[in-house]
Amino acid sequence: MTRDAFGLIYTGESNMQLRELTYSRSIAAVPYGGRYRCIDFVLSSMVNTGITNVGLIAQKNYHSLMDHLGAGKEWDLSRKRDGLFILPPFMTKENTGLYKGTVDAIRSAMGYIRRSAQKYCILTGSHTIYNTTYSDMLAAHIQKGADITIMYNVETSFDPNEQFDDMRLEMDDDGRVTDIEIDPFRPRTNTRSCDAFIIEKTLLEYLIEEAASRASYDFMRDILIKKVNRLKIYGFRYDGFVARLDSVNEYFRHNMALLDPKVRDDLFDPEHPIYTKVKDEVPARYGPCASVKNSVVADGCIINGTVENCVLFRGVRIGENTTVSNSILMQATEVQDECELDYVITDKGVTIKQGRRLSGHSSFPVVLRKGMSV
Repeated sequence: MTRDAFGLIYTGESNMQLRELTYSRSIAAVPYGGRYRCIDFVLSSMVNTGITNVGLIAQKNYHSLMDHLGAGKEWDLSRKRDGLFILPPFMTKENTGLYKGTVDAIRSAMGYIRRSAQKYCILTGSHTIYNTTYSDMLAAHIQKGADITIMYNVETSFDPNEQFDDMRLEMDDDGRVTDIEIDPFRPRTNTRSCDAFIIEKTLLEYLIEEAASRASYDFMRDILIKKVNRLKIYGFRYDGFVARLDSVNEYFRHNMALLDPKVRDDLFDPEHPIYTKVKDEVPARYGPCASVKNSVVADGCIINGTVENCVLFRGVRIGENTTVSNSILMQATEVQDECELDYVITDKGVTIKQGRRLSGHSSFPVVLRKGMSV
């Protein structure tokens, strides 16, 4: 059944609340969990479902993303037939190369969609992290005769200041969506979209072309909300761990959640492995005075100080008499001797020189831009 579906991932989300983390990269390429990128999770979910044809719509700042994905070899998508197709913006008489919204972006990839031989399209964003397969969702979509099926989860907490493409669903007893809210200040329901949709390819083509002909550019606002009573839209519940990178605070919170073994076991289920770009690094090395507690440490790290409640990416160096706590240090960060860091996020290649003291708060961590020297 899943052989009759292809994937389409939109990576053009633009969330200014992520600040320095998306200054030089798209959200899809934001590092997460020690050695992964956001795109790894939705792409691995598609591959674990059995999907072999995946299109990826890029919009801006996609150099880092293309460098990470390459030809898709790590996801077994480097193929003679189908495979991974990166669809960057381009200019024609009809397309300016600048997308006004998701409808515009999907319409620019219509050539790829029409060439795809599969019947169903699994349409997703790239800033929501989970680990699943879409087989049961597709089976439910077909069994109910749905026009569109939306994957959702039930949230237990809500912060109105942490909203980004927050789509809430109201459903009847049969699971059919009766109402949709986008970024509500006071949501009437705790069922929140996971930014994953299943729709038949021919219906997707029709809806996109119809919306474009009426100068409508947003898939959720101009198609789903306006047609919620005309289309058979159903919800499909997902009960696993879901992380949405809505802001720096959420990015920090969801990385720290990985220190919980239950979250790690759910997100990195060995039956559904998460694939990423392979880098042949040596194992982490711990000096004679090193102390590491409750932390995720990637390969290639050299630790000579104290690390507690942290996520360290590949190649991080911690100097002697240095204490790092409650922090996220991305690839190739160097923290020299006699430093103290608490609630800090460093992007790639940051250098913190000897004797520096940096301290933030759980609700406002200090963020250092890529390549900075402090």
